[in-house]
Amino acid sequence: MIDANRLLSRLGSSKKLAVQLAGALVFTGSVGTGAYEGLKEKVTLEVDGKEQVIQTHANTVAELLKEQNLKITNEDELYPSADTKISDKMDITVHLAKPVKLTIDGQEKVVMTTAQTVKELLNDQHIDVKPDDVIMPAPSTPLEENGKVSYEKAFPIVLNDGGVSKKVFATSTTVADFLEKQNITLNEYDRVEPAAKEMVKLNDTVRVIRVEKVNDVVEEPVDFKERQQEDSSMYKGESSVISEGVKGLVKRNFELIKENGKVVSKNLVDETVLKDPIDRVVAVGTKSVPSSSALVKSSSPKANSKVKEMYVEATAYSPYDAGMSGTTALGINVRKNPNTKLIAVDPKVIPLGTKVWVEGYGVAIAGDTGGAIKGRRIDILMPTKDDCFDFGRRTVKIRILS
Repeated sequence: MIDANRLLSRLGSSKKLAVQLAGALVFTGSVGTGAYEGLKEKVTLEVDGKEQVIQTHANTVAELLKEQNLKITNEDELYPSADTKISDKMDITVHLAKPVKLTIDGQEKVVMTTAQTVKELLNDQHIDVKPDDVIMPAPSTPLEENGKVSYEKAFPIVLNDGGVSKKVFATSTTVADFLEKQNITLNEYDRVEPAAKEMVKLNDTVRVIRVEKVNDVVEEPVDFKERQQEDSSMYKGESSVISEGVKGLVKRNFELIKENGKVVSKNLVDETVLKDPIDRVVAVGTKSVPSSSALVKSSSPKANSKVKEMYVEATAYSPYDAGMSGTTALGINVRKNPNTKLIAVDPKVIPLGTKVWVEGYGVAIAGDTGGAIKGRRIDILMPTKDDCFDFGRRTVKIRILS
């Protein structure tokens, strides 16, 4: 290094020499400064996407960042690391963490993140996103400082549409919004359970009941009435059909309400009579019965006599009842022929071998007797004991045919 003071003392007061010395000193200083500046390294520093080229004498990345007044925290991203030595044409990248409000299934928290998009943030938070989960805003949305991100995990529920069930996934929302997301359209009379304004929950079952209102027009027979006509020539308790009844015909319009294809109600809207029914006319005896022998005589079938009707008390028995031999009083084996139309009678009232029409049973033969079958009482043969129990004891109308 040049000793300036010493050089000046030697030169004395020579003005010329003084000027020369001053020039020499300036030249020496310029050369030294240029050499120092030439030792600087050129680096490119990128901070959150903004680049700048810097010349620096810093030895490490940490020293460079300190020169630039950049404070790095554990949440920030820095590449290369802070202790890396600076080299010429080095690229240094810094991503500063920013606060973001993250709501997960309704629970909000603030996180510091260097993520650039919503998707990166969720990945950083180790959230396994499924197709039915709801994310707002969209995963590709860039993150901004103090931005808001909402994530709702989808849960399984059962959707029953018109009786057909399937497992689907939903997030916490109303039934109405859930159905809209499932592309379910409700028709005018359809209804849903739970109600549309209710919130869906884990393992719920949402039912869509498809309701239809349709009209059904049918033609139906109308039963005739029975009209009795007194006959003094017949004994009390006896009757005879004067004229058979004829059923009428009516057209009825019904409103049917169907739920999931099944009829749940049927209401008559209107009806039109197409044919009036004709009453059945029955002659009933008014003559007092003089004695039991006369009753038997009048009840016995005669050639060309009118058909006789009466009401009797009826019970039922089967071929395998206790005390039954399996063969009737007329010698019919009812165990081999359990479906034979046959009744047990009191022969004093209905002679054995008579053909008799029994209300609710049909035409049968009076082919058996019984110890308890006395007077106006009959016992009807049924194939099984269960049939007998079902029949029980009742009053029926019978008609003596022959």
